[in-house]
Amino acid sequence: MMLLYRIYQILIMLPLMLVATILTAIITIIGSALGGGRWFGYWPAKIWSRVMCWLAWVRVTVTGKENIDSSTSYVFVANHQGAYDIFTVYGWLPHNFRWMMKQELRKIPLVGYACEVAHQIYVDKSTPSRLRHTMERAESLLRGGMSVVVFPEGARTWDGSVRAFKRGAYTLAVEFGLPVVPLTIDGAFSVLPRFRRLPRPGHIRLTIHRPIIPPAEGHDTATLIAQSREAVLSALPASEKP
Repeated sequence: MMLLYRIYQILIMLPLMLVATILTAIITIIGSALGGGRWFGYWPAKIWSRVMCWLAWVRVTVTGKENIDSSTSYVFVANHQGAYDIFTVYGWLPHNFRWMMKQELRKIPLVGYACEVAHQIYVDKSTPSRLRHTMERAESLLRGGMSVVVFPEGARTWDGSVRAFKRGAYTLAVEFGLPVVPLTIDGAFSVLPRFRRLPRPGHIRLTIHRPIIPPAEGHDTATLIAQSREAVLSALPASEKP
């Protein structure tokens, strides 16, 4: 059965994924250039993500949609199990947002430019001034009423367990008084971990937790990190908890 699936991947899935990715990038670039960046920076990629899951025979289910409001800005923080985390959040999180993403992704042909014109936030840590510019771009988006999604672990896990959370996203949440919404992704590690190149069929569960409101009286990022990480861990099986 797995042999037939690999043949399907090579002959059908991968070519269709390539076509879908190129079309999505072109539509995003053209739409954003025409002034529709808020819409074209979200909806084409949302449809693309669902197509990528459908082609790989990956099913996604969501719980907790009632915990967020489409008219409110949030800082979403999610654990990072594998490549299909992006498709899961993009395709099934019912909220317009932008990513805080690695600077290296800018080098992907066509896709990197599409992300740039759609106002995704590339995190450049090469110098203090460039990191400050990254934070300024994020602040500009949040002032405009947009939400952001961050993987506070910084990179995909190697073994499925959740690593320590970094504080960058929480600094933004505290500065703007925005709710932090933890997202738990469960199952993406089995579909496509960072040490494999091709996905396998699976079921990914996305849990949207209740917002955590930053304290009004102080910049307590440590408490925010601890609370959000605890929420993320609460929806994972014991085998994936550190």
